[in-house]
Amino acid sequence: MTLVGRTSKLQRRIIMKTLLVFDFDHTLVDDNSDTWVIQCIPDQCLPDLVKNSYQKGRWTEYMGRVMSYIGDQDISPDTIRSVMETIPFTDGMIELLTFIVSNKNDIDCIIISDSNTVFIDWILQVAGVQAAVDQVFTNPATFDKRGYMEIECYHSHQCSQCPVNLCKRKVLVDFLAGQLKGGVDYQRTFYVGDGGNDLCPSNSLREGDVVFPRKGYTLERLLSRQSAQQGEGSSNPRVIGWTSGREILMELKACVPL
Repeated sequence: MTLVGRTSKLQRRIIMKTLLVFDFDHTLVDDNSDTWVIQCIPDQCLPDLVKNSYQKGRWTEYMGRVMSYIGDQDISPDTIRSVMETIPFTDGMIELLTFIVSNKNDIDCIIISDSNTVFIDWILQVAGVQAAVDQVFTNPATFDKRGYMEIECYHSHQCSQCPVNLCKRKVLVDFLAGQLKGGVDYQRTFYVGDGGNDLCPSNSLREGDVVFPRKGYTLERLLSRQSAQQGEGSSNPRVIGWTSGREILMELKACVPL
């Protein structure tokens, strides 16, 4: 077989799909799962010793101390779960995830979040939408023999823009590279987020991709400031602000053959 023939054969093996990348807190769900858990404490308040222990960029270590305190109060994993399952999804997101479930041949979906595996699994399961999500990249969490939740940092990285435990850009770039090796490429990537740690991965997107910053949140302001600094003529993904998952769904339906 000639080189041209081998190249054509390789190209035919590549499956072209659309990729949706979601943040979790204040994106898929309409609150912060890490602060929502405080509701399981009887007075719904942390002591100053725990609250004042937070160091900038080290949220995961802080949450480890929060969950240790919750364990000290003899609050069971079942009680924690019952509280976490009440966190509301953002308007339109269940509808969007349901559409993704119905179109898995054309759409892949991942979550990249600074929450943790336990919270995200519980919340997706109670809503019945876990089938929409192919992979979740977040801080690993487990319960030890005492019933205390332990949280680990997702990874280490060299990015100076991101928290020490998670660079979402590195996660996304590594995921795309791994998918391509496995024969899956993406015609376009939709990135949906709200926070400052969503700027770094947004800047890895290509022309033709779309970043969806939630209106009124940090990511929208950062992208607006960045656009003003770069000026016209720069090659960037489209930016579409959103308030409801239905707005993202409309854009997605325009890209997926029905």
